[in-house]
Amino acid sequence: MRMEGKIGLVTAAGSGIGRAGAIRFAKEGASVGVVDIDADAVAAVVAEIKAAGGKAVGITADLTKDEDSRRIVRNTVNYFNGLDFVWNHVGHPGPAAVEDLDMKDWDQAVDLNLRTVFITTETALPELRARGGGSLLFTASSSGLSGSMFSPVYSMAKFGVVGLVKAMAKRYAKENIRINAVCPGPIDTPMLRVFVARPDQQSTQGMDKEELVRTRGGVTPMGRPGRPEEIANAALFLLSDEASFLTGAAVPVDGGITA
Repeated sequence: MRMEGKIGLVTAAGSGIGRAGAIRFAKEGASVGVVDIDADAVAAVVAEIKAAGGKAVGITADLTKDEDSRRIVRNTVNYFNGLDFVWNHVGHPGPAAVEDLDMKDWDQAVDLNLRTVFITTETALPELRARGGGSLLFTASSSGLSGSMFSPVYSMAKFGVVGLVKAMAKRYAKENIRINAVCPGPIDTPMLRVFVARPDQQSTQGMDKEELVRTRGGVTPMGRPGRPEEIANAALFLLSDEASFLTGAAVPVDGGITA
């Protein structure tokens, strides 16, 4: 198995891409800290992993709170006695608007896309170092590689994630700590339904969410939205030892949008 003996955590793992990743990593032999704000979703993912013979611990956390961003690392380390990888998957679509913006919405987007992942990473680094190295993965976006006219705040935050990944990859490379980003395009998840029908996105007012999802997926050269498992597959490679000479990369998994 590709992650046999590895210990890690996945944030926003209660649904969508994060859930797919946590389940896939456990199937590949990892012990996984399953982190989400939704306690019922956490319990369901942990139960599914254990029913398949995998190892997992559920950690309910509100990652808008700095202490929770640190606690998820400590809880995983204490439960499994170590840490080899972190997938900082938590994020937030943010507002569609630029003008007349409620700055509370801006703050929430920046907190969940940048602040919390930085704090979790800072807490995780000594634990990875204690194991002789490890791997950090961040979820950025195709909108963090090419600007989105529909999501300027989200683009700003995800460009920030990519910049952080590239800078830290150079900083920690000699400590055998690899740091990469996966950059999804439109993926058929609950979050995509939030993206396509945000209250301040005037162009989608009153439109059917499922039709909007199909339309958004249709902008990819492949003509469809991606599946959560397709991002999890890329994440598995980036976090595994198979990617041992790969660091500082922002890998698009977007059906060709950024080609």
